[in-house]
Amino acid sequence: MTLAPAQFDALVPDAASLPRIIAIANQKGGVGKTTTAINLATALAAVDKKVLLFDLDPQGNASTGLGIPRQSRSVTSYQVLIGEQPVGAAIVPTKVPQLSVVPASVDLSGAEIELVGAERREYRLRQALAGAALPYDYVLIDCPPSLGLLTLNALVAAQAVLVPLQCEFYALEGLSHLVRTIERVKRHLNPTLEIQGVVLTMFDKRNNLSDMVAADVRGHFGDKVYETVIPRNVRISEAPSHGKPVLLYDLRCPGSQAYVHLAGEVLRRERIRLSAA
Repeated sequence: MTLAPAQFDALVPDAASLPRIIAIANQKGGVGKTTTAINLATALAAVDKKVLLFDLDPQGNASTGLGIPRQSRSVTSYQVLIGEQPVGAAIVPTKVPQLSVVPASVDLSGAEIELVGAERREYRLRQALAGAALPYDYVLIDCPPSLGLLTLNALVAAQAVLVPLQCEFYALEGLSHLVRTIERVKRHLNPTLEIQGVVLTMFDKRNNLSDMVAADVRGHFGDKVYETVIPRNVRISEAPSHGKPVLLYDLRCPGSQAYVHLAGEVLRRERIRLSAA
């Protein structure tokens, strides 16, 4: 799959130090987190970025959405996190050129209990990724819908966080909680962590509430909120049942085009970060 370069407006060149690790996190479920992880990864791969999607959610939906059957997940993020296997042993190629995945299994749900007494338990994922020679431009981590030890490992391992936020009444309250958690992680565990951006998802232009929530979030967080909004779109909902990102399922649908534009924004923010460094 190839996207026209014009859709991305002079994208950022490769950074000297790679990969760039971005956690996709929100403690609330059903906000489009995994959908965003899958389709942002696909859009980045489509403009010739080498991308690894690390599935850190015990539900394993990112793995399923990229067409990795459960019986093929012999080595998963669970073994990587508890130190049984290196990252390289868990990497599986996908149908998308330039995109690979570290799949998840339900075993991951026991990792938080197993690691309770472990030394430097918050650094397990960071150490695993740092100890691997990963030939990728970006590592995207799909976090579980909670602020437990798995998400904490992702925040400690990442340099940036991308937050999908559903356009609903309680969105801002949940986002404020997540931001406080990110600030605590930055203060105590990972001083380089930053919010890459907040993306509004499930936007319904027929619903005044979506506009109200968008205005409220932009009022509180300003330019941290991406201009791109991800619409409610039936093709986005259908794609996972076919084991495909929506960009492969229907490139021309509004949902696919929104993720194309989101990837452009992410890369432009990376270009600005690099130029300011």
